[in-house]
Amino acid sequence: MAPEAFLEGQILLIDKPLHWTSFQAVNKLKWLLKSKLGIKKIKIGHAGTLDPLASGLLIVCTGKFTKRIEELQGQPKQYTGTFTLGATTPSYDLETGIDRSFPIEHITEEAIMAATRSLTGEIMQKPPIFSAIKKEGKRLYEHARAGEEIEIAARPTTVHEFEITRIALPEVDFRIICSKGTYIRSIAYDFGRALDSGAHLTALRRTKIGAYAVDQAVTPAEFEARLDAMAQ
Repeated sequence: MAPEAFLEGQILLIDKPLHWTSFQAVNKLKWLLKSKLGIKKIKIGHAGTLDPLASGLLIVCTGKFTKRIEELQGQPKQYTGTFTLGATTPSYDLETGIDRSFPIEHITEEAIMAATRSLTGEIMQKPPIFSAIKKEGKRLYEHARAGEEIEIAARPTTVHEFEITRIALPEVDFRIICSKGTYIRSIAYDFGRALDSGAHLTALRRTKIGAYAVDQAVTPAEFEARLDAMAQ
């Protein structure tokens, strides 16, 4: 693919590695396009942030396709991952340490299935305090790290599908298809509450955005290798 093709516009499907921020992934691709193909300036952005503790599909748009970012962000998203029952964390995932422990001996497979049903469809969800949503001029995570108490309003979201794929307590694996703006970390927290226990998210992978699947994606390292092959 010639440099002009990237400048004109491409949709790149990237398999974001664990511990990378979405910003780092986009910056890496931008640097590669400039250094490997000699592109001096290029419009580039991603269609939906993926947390550093999550891996999987990141759609990166270049050139005129950056105009489609908002449309792509609005597509349903599919995730797979793991909830760990019996404990909560302030961030609802592994970004922070465990703050409370709960019993799990009473949890049955029937109760787990009932909890999934209660969190399927149109639901009201409170975003995690450790999120980038702004309130009173600051990101929620900035309030959290400053130790400030702040009220977070619940917001409507839609969980189209919620399937349990493995039960090995305290771990429960899942597959979820949800609308834009859904926090899987919040689903983990609410899932624990629905079971009269606690839960937090311990693994997350985004596998689809609309019709785009992670099976079609390449890692940043694979993308670099392709650019190297093009330059030869």
